[in-house]
Amino acid sequence: MSISSKLQFLSIKQVPKLIWRSPKALTFKPPVISLLVLAFGLVLFGLGEALLLAAGAGVSPWTTLAEGISILTGWTIGFATFVISIAVLLTWMPLRQVPGLGTIANAFIVALMLDISLPYLPKPDLYFSQILQSLIGVLIVGFGAAIYLSANLGPGPRDGLMTGLTRLTNLPISMVRSTIEILVVVSGWMLGGTVGVGTVLFAFLVGPSISAGCFMLHHLVPPQKSQK
Repeated sequence: MSISSKLQFLSIKQVPKLIWRSPKALTFKPPVISLLVLAFGLVLFGLGEALLLAAGAGVSPWTTLAEGISILTGWTIGFATFVISIAVLLTWMPLRQVPGLGTIANAFIVALMLDISLPYLPKPDLYFSQILQSLIGVLIVGFGAAIYLSANLGPGPRDGLMTGLTRLTNLPISMVRSTIEILVVVSGWMLGGTVGVGTVLFAFLVGPSISAGCFMLHHLVPPQKSQK
């Protein structure tokens, strides 16, 4: 098998349309299976974020940006995160990105998973273990994102920015997401935010991780039945 075929997943340009996909993103009566897949994906997403946080090797790029903005403005990191989320949602309008139940569920389920799982996750002292746990966290975030996005019930603010720009530019998901995260890290760092090895791993690898998740789902799960 050639190297190009092994890296084929990096060329993925859209979330696969699978058997559990909701016909509409904006609906108040989604299929039960779509809701279950959405919840499962977000649980994994939150667990991956918690693993990264517990590793102690650096926060996510968006938290770095929020920290930098809080230093500049005097806001709390939580309020800065809220403002960033609203600003990202505003970018959806020209991208014609459609919100849904998943947009709201993203905030609640991920936050709940952080609170539930953090006390029980390992907090390694060895630097190698911190890096390894950060890497595992990023991979789980990527796979969780691919699963919940495949439910087609609306993405979270940052994932919606990714899918909107991917559709607009016709570039691979991995390239679009990595570019967004790297720009966010650089901006946060220039504002004084903290950057660790885990932050850098997240910035460079979350895009390929989401692409890998989409690639696996496309080959392992039956596609959505065509609508007549």
